[in-house]
Formats: sequence, C-alpha cells, structure tokens
Amino acid sequence: MRLALFGPPGAGKGTQAKRLAHDHDLTHLSTGDLFRAAIRERTPLGLRVTSLLEAGELVPDDVTNGIVAERLAQIDYGSFVLDGFPRTVPQAEWLLDHLAEHEAPLDAVVSLDVPDEDVVQRLSRRRTDPETGAIYHLDFNPPPEGVDPDTLVHRTDDQPAAIRHRLEVYHEETAPVEAHLREHVRYFEIDGTGSLDAVQERITDVLAEDHGLAGV
Repeated sequence: MRLALFGPPGAGKGTQAKRLAHDHDLTHLSTGDLFRAAIRERTPLGLRVTSLLEAGELVPDDVTNGIVAERLAQIDYGSFVLDGFPRTVPQAEWLLDHLAEHEAPLDAVVSLDVPDEDVVQRLSRRRTDPETGAIYHLDFNPPPEGVDPDTLVHRTDDQPAAIRHRLEVYHEETAPVEAHLREHVRYFEIDGTGSLDAVQERITDVLAEDHGLAGV
C-alpha cells in the first residue's frame, strides 16, 4: 500500500503517519527526516541542500524530488506513507509521474481536515525542550516526569499570530495541489479532530472500506 497524508500544519500528519507505518508495515517517508538524513549522510543531494540552507535559500522542487526519489529507490518502491510531500503542484506532478514510471502508483491520499482555530489551539500549546529538541504538547503529550515545564520554550512560530499566518500560506499554496491530487488519485477527506485514536480509526476505516485497497 502506498499512501500520502495531506493536511495543514498541526493536523497530526506526522503522528498518524508513524502509527500507520507501525501498524501496517509501511515505510514512513517524512521530507523533514529525508532532508536530515541526506545532510547527515552527505549524499550529493544532501550536500546541495546544506549549501542552499547555509546561503539562506529555499530548497527547489528538483532537489526535494531527488531526495524523495533516493529514498523510494532504497525501499524498491514498496509500501510507504508520505508525510509532508508533495507541497507544490510541480512536486505532485513529478511524484505521480515518477511512481507511474516505476509501476508503483499511489493507492490513496488521505487529507486530515482540521478547522484553523483548532490548529491554532493545538500548535500554540506546543513546547520545545531546548536541550534535547523534544517537542511536547501541554494537553496531549505533556513532558515526562523529571522535565520541568518551566524550562520548555514556546517557539515564536508556535505563537497564535504566526500560526494563523502559516495557515494562510498553507491554504493559498496547497489548494491547487489538493485539486491536482483529487483529479488523479483516490482522495479521502477525514475529520482530523478528536483523540489520536479516534482519528486513526477513521483513517483505517475509510481505507478498509470497499475501495480496493489492500493492507488495512
């Protein structure tokens, strides 16, 4: 099974992707993780990303696509769940064409629908451990015993005004991506509100219904 998770920042894509990967033996492909791995392993594309970031430049689509292609080749285009990709129409076009070339088309896109104000509430409650980089949520994933909440950092990009701006950019940039994916792939919109377990159950249920999808 080959899936892509879609949705705004704070919708829970990463958490749900990890759960799907664990429960259904899928490879979790997070573009953030792929960038970090390529940089750490000093692959040719990783070195290019490093130079771009050091110069304060954005990573172009062709480099992002190349890093995704590297990882897809490593898993021989087997079962996976994409998290955070594609983000642009050119990325979406490349992904569908690339997978078709390797006879490994996407089975479905699952979009997590979460109201903007819910996202603001979720993200504004996040805190980061400045020493370990661990991210906690004061309501849903509080720091473990021994970690003083007062030592955690409320990042600037997790402030309500910054979150609302990120959501505006997300809606503007990803609306055409969503439209493109809807035209070419089975596209399921899931209510992303509620507990992690409830959202996971909705995802599993829609994939397991009579849509011809195996593995769930």
